[in-house]
Amino acid sequence: MSDVTLKIDGVSVTVPAGTTVLEAAKIAGIRIPTLCYMKDVNEIGACRMCLVETGGRAPAAACVMPVEALPRNRATGEINVKTNTPLLRSIRKTNLELLLSNHDKKCLSCPRNTNCELQQLCREYGVEDENRFAGSMTKAVVDTSSLAIVRNNAKCILCRRCSAVCEKVQKVGVIGPIMRGMATQISTPWGMALADTGCINCGQCVAACPTGALSEKDDTDKVWAALADPTKHVVVQSAPAVRAALGEEFGLPIGTSVTGKLAASLRRLGFDKVFDTDFAADLTIMEEATELVGRVKDGGVLPMITSCSPGWIKFCETYYPEFIPNLSSCKSPHEMEGAVIKSYYAEKAGIDPASIVVVSVMPCTAKKYEAARPELGHDGLADVDVVITTRELARMIKQAGIDFTRLPDERFDEMLGDYSGAAVIFGVTGGVMEAALRTAYEVITGDKLAKLEFTDVRGFEGVKEASYNLNGLELKVAVANSTGAASQLLDAVKAGEKSYTFIEIMGCPGGCVNGGGQPIVSPTVREDVDVKGLRAKALYDEDAALSVRKSHELPAITKLYDEYFGKPNSHKAHELLHTTYTARKKYN
Repeated sequence: MSDVTLKIDGVSVTVPAGTTVLEAAKIAGIRIPTLCYMKDVNEIGACRMCLVETGGRAPAAACVMPVEALPRNRATGEINVKTNTPLLRSIRKTNLELLLSNHDKKCLSCPRNTNCELQQLCREYGVEDENRFAGSMTKAVVDTSSLAIVRNNAKCILCRRCSAVCEKVQKVGVIGPIMRGMATQISTPWGMALADTGCINCGQCVAACPTGALSEKDDTDKVWAALADPTKHVVVQSAPAVRAALGEEFGLPIGTSVTGKLAASLRRLGFDKVFDTDFAADLTIMEEATELVGRVKDGGVLPMITSCSPGWIKFCETYYPEFIPNLSSCKSPHEMEGAVIKSYYAEKAGIDPASIVVVSVMPCTAKKYEAARPELGHDGLADVDVVITTRELARMIKQAGIDFTRLPDERFDEMLGDYSGAAVIFGVTGGVMEAALRTAYEVITGDKLAKLEFTDVRGFEGVKEASYNLNGLELKVAVANSTGAASQLLDAVKAGEKSYTFIEIMGCPGGCVNGGGQPIVSPTVREDVDVKGLRAKALYDEDAALSVRKSHELPAITKLYDEYFGKPNSHKAHELLHTTYTARKKYN
């Protein structure tokens, strides 16, 4: 296709035909405001914030207008686009006023206060809380039925970013627009409660929402109550990906690793013990790698599929129940750690397990749903009592008046706070596979790995494949990130087009570093900054810097098996560290 030269606010730029005006403006260093736009996901021109003057009869939406379709000046043949005229500023301000006229403006109590795209644009265009269009508002629904996600349509601006991500990226499609005109709203099939749909609780809709219409269910009050109860022994654990993103909530650059400050902040919040879920990631590898070797040698169900991502697990149970026998029976790492805290740790510390409250800090909203599953407990006690997201932890740190950036670097508590480099990379797509391969290779071959990096399974492609020869045993593996990519992979396996030994699936695009509970980054910033890549790099760098980088070589893991479980996949290990899955109905 030929190139097109145009002037945008007097700046000349040449771009390929097919480029939109919005993209061309960005290349020219000119920002055009957007609300509904998400590159390659939601390009619908609905919010009308990106209107530009082109010399045509009416302003055009820059996000959907290809440059070759722009009118040329009859005298000069030039294409001239204006993005910042009095007319356009007036139109944008009016659009914002119209949105606010049907919007719950309780900003101080909104979870997105100070990080709301609508709020930011209203500041830029001088929009007042009370405007000329104030009047009756559409009846809104606040759906709190889900254990993980709250839907508040009173704050919805109908940008459709949430439904686009749910349908196009995750291939779930449980929310979308219904009705027309002023009655339009984002709803579920037949207006069902979100908890009754096929929602997998991944929270990618929350991450996509520009306002507070979608948020995680806030469980910080439960944690504060436990910390204030003198009869409770409150133990906290933090997932690998949290350390790669928490600093963003305190103004640190994206991808800054804050492992030491994370441990320090949790200790200052008053937790009795500060453990690291990374320890249980190493434990997961011991159990999962042993399970894989057993299936390969004994003719078990293959391919074996990882079970660390609760969003993926519910997706499988709901949409691909025929693959339930393929799932590893291992609990996810934080559930394993919870089980060990209420058994091994409780015995060692001489504490009644019933008095222990386990709090998990996770990058994932689906972990909230997972913690409530009845299968994940022992002796009448849940493995994990409360799950909070990275965002919720940041709010607690701020409420406590802790100056996060000035905290010293501290270590997690011993016993269940040590970890290998293999555990750290659990937080990024391909990390579980790579960690498992480091152990499986040495267990099967008896040889030491000369190079620990399995780069074939790294990266953010939807599906990655690799094959390894382990002393004559061919291990064919695949890695998928996002449930949309998982659908593509599983459909190929069902059709007989692909055959694997071991599959890793992460429910969120990019893995846990991009989980639904991580700090929210706007689509505009994501176009310029590789958020997933920077957060992943923080984990890979920590892995490379550790002296122990294989799960089976971690002394704390060896000690746990020597003192408590005996060996991986033992009877006691199965009682505490493994689980079952359930086929579920889908209604969407």
